[in-house]
Amino acid sequence: MPGLIRARYLIETPLDPAAVAEVMAGEQSCGTFTRVEGETDALRERARATVEAVIELEAADAPSLPNALLERRGTPGPWRRAHVDIAFPVANIGANLPTLAATVSGNLYDLGEVTGLRLESLRLPADYRARFEMPRAGIAGTRRATGVESGALVGTIIKPNVGMRASDTAELVGRLCAAGVDFIKDDEVCADPAHAPLAERVPAVMAVVRAHRERTGKHVMVAFNITDETDAMKRHADLVEREGGSCVMASLNWCGHSGIQTLRRHTGLALHGHRNGYGALSRHPLLGISFQAYQTLWRLAGVDHMHVHGLQGKFSQPDGEVVESARDCFTPLTEAADDRVMPAFSSGQWAGTVPATWAAVGSDDLLFMAGGGILAHPDGAAAGVASIRQAWSAARAGVSLADAARDQPELARALAFFGRP
Repeated sequence: MPGLIRARYLIETPLDPAAVAEVMAGEQSCGTFTRVEGETDALRERARATVEAVIELEAADAPSLPNALLERRGTPGPWRRAHVDIAFPVANIGANLPTLAATVSGNLYDLGEVTGLRLESLRLPADYRARFEMPRAGIAGTRRATGVESGALVGTIIKPNVGMRASDTAELVGRLCAAGVDFIKDDEVCADPAHAPLAERVPAVMAVVRAHRERTGKHVMVAFNITDETDAMKRHADLVEREGGSCVMASLNWCGHSGIQTLRRHTGLALHGHRNGYGALSRHPLLGISFQAYQTLWRLAGVDHMHVHGLQGKFSQPDGEVVESARDCFTPLTEAADDRVMPAFSSGQWAGTVPATWAAVGSDDLLFMAGGGILAHPDGAAAGVASIRQAWSAARAGVSLADAARDQPELARALAFFGRP
């Protein structure tokens, strides 16, 4: 049926899941805890969200989250779990991204009927998706900007995270360009610090990027972290564009949907979406939002790249979640348009994590970003980059890293230094 946004939830409750699903539908559309004056049958028919399915799962012996209302009432378990599918009328929301997020999430997390609730997935009609921003670069545009026609884009992160002056950062970027990287990004905690303000850092860095391009013909994409209040982000993006840059980065959760939409509408630069803080929304299995729904909302804001963490990395996410997140990025939100975004693999990545990444994803339309995996290589950054490219070539050819390393010293040194994959 057209005109409906469909959301799937995982809920936990000591009550009847079907009754709780109706509470959810009413709370997030035209109802409240009781029927009120003006809530006519005609209005409910037009505007009420509808429960499309309730699929009960195995119950739990204890609640996942505390709930003062249920405790006051002395409501006993078992705590029943279910998948709940709810359809929301598009007309209730319009092309309003913050209100869409408030509708499919919002007060649902505080409902007194549940001891767990998680937004699992979000599906949109094609004509509704078309009312929002599209990526300006996406996968194809990022490849064009960097001149990388095939293979994974090898990237790195400015380290140390903070503390370097603008001139120090520019000197490091020059060495990384010479080392052969395709992509360089700021860390999420380095935006506009006093010791290296963007007004100084952008011109200094872009001077060496332009010089490298003049020497080699290679444009290295640098994602400057311009996270800030909205007007400042617009000014910073203008500066990057004037200096010949091709990408800016923003911390999505802290800038907010409206801020990212405004930035997207203001600039044609590639928009690198950093998801830092997502763990607060996702780590508990019965609370928050899954990456499929999360990235759907941010793709409506027009981002071009999305962080997914990395396989065998240093963070808490299991590899299966990382792989599923990458596949979400590769999947168009609807069949009407190619709005895929490029997943950015990061966190503890090096040559040894390449085979698992290739085997799991089966695509090299990604940013493979290694900080220590490049900068800490015992033979220098160029050898670090070479080791990753050698690992990708081996993985694509079905050759083990041990065999590939026999005649590729950069890969051999990486394996010996960082440890076996």
